[in-house]
Amino acid sequence: MTAATSEFVKRAAIAVGLASVAFLAWYLRDFLLVLVGSVLVATLLELVSEPFVRWCRLPRWAALLIAGLLVLVAIGGSAFLFGTQMSSELEDVLSRANSATTSITKTLQNSQFGRLVLSHISGEMPSLSSLLGDVLKISLHLVEAVIFIVFAGIYLAAQPDLYRSGAAYLFPGKSRLIAADTIDDIGRALRLWLLGQLIQMLLIGLLSTFALWLIGLPSPLALGAIAGIAEFIPYLGPILAAIPALLVAVTQGLHPVLWTLVAYIAIHQVEGNLIAPIIQRHMVLVPPATLLLSIVAISLLFGNAAIVFAAPMTVISFVAVKKLYVRDSLGQSTSLPGEADAERL
Repeated sequence: MTAATSEFVKRAAIAVGLASVAFLAWYLRDFLLVLVGSVLVATLLELVSEPFVRWCRLPRWAALLIAGLLVLVAIGGSAFLFGTQMSSELEDVLSRANSATTSITKTLQNSQFGRLVLSHISGEMPSLSSLLGDVLKISLHLVEAVIFIVFAGIYLAAQPDLYRSGAAYLFPGKSRLIAADTIDDIGRALRLWLLGQLIQMLLIGLLSTFALWLIGLPSPLALGAIAGIAEFIPYLGPILAAIPALLVAVTQGLHPVLWTLVAYIAIHQVEGNLIAPIIQRHMVLVPPATLLLSIVAISLLFGNAAIVFAAPMTVISFVAVKKLYVRDSLGQSTSLPGEADAERL
């Protein structure tokens, strides 16, 4: 076999291998989403338990137990303290948003251009209450997956070395060490990304609540919570969070709508130019174009529901490509998130 033929066979094998991986990822898409969710749960528990291990010198099992209890207390406490108020505010947001949608539809029907716009909208415009009902129905079907995610995440956090070694043993002898190092690199990157994301969600939620309270919109706490939670979805989340706020503002008049629009634009300008750069400088920096294209690719491959996991899946792919391809295959020097801190430790 000549050198040219050998090179052609090698490249063809690589192409077939990549195509097989893509097909396998699509075929096992539900499993991969559960796996990513489990890893995120384990990362959250690891993140919360780390101070107890490092500063309080507690055993790992005790730190994880405390971390799990703290997460449960945080979720349960928030539901208990704000549940009644949040529930009434969400109902108020839903009611006002539906009223605004009806008002906008009637206004459009009174003009020729508006009727033209409505004619291009297929079917009847769904109300927010019907959309919420659909979301709840979908969520009920996802309860089983959520249970698997939580318990698998707990097991991963409890014995990370066991599962790290098990995953590394799936590779041949020479590649086993590289696989283990790559898993460690991905774990550090996910931990840093999640920490930065939680900080960013908290800041955006607080800023949105304060801004909407100053404007005088009803239910600022619920709208701020929506803004903070939506921040988990990159780029699309802030746009989706602004829609209910603007619909609520429509019921208050033109000036609240303008001020709400200005507030959301200003908040996300501050986020994009101040908050995110500071956080990403110390956490994980993924190029914006890479993240946007990843969102499109992940939604096409795994479905729209996978957009929730688009950012962590992008971080995993980003670190794996930099480590395995840029550094190990091409031999080029490249930095990985948290690597310098790990070397100092």
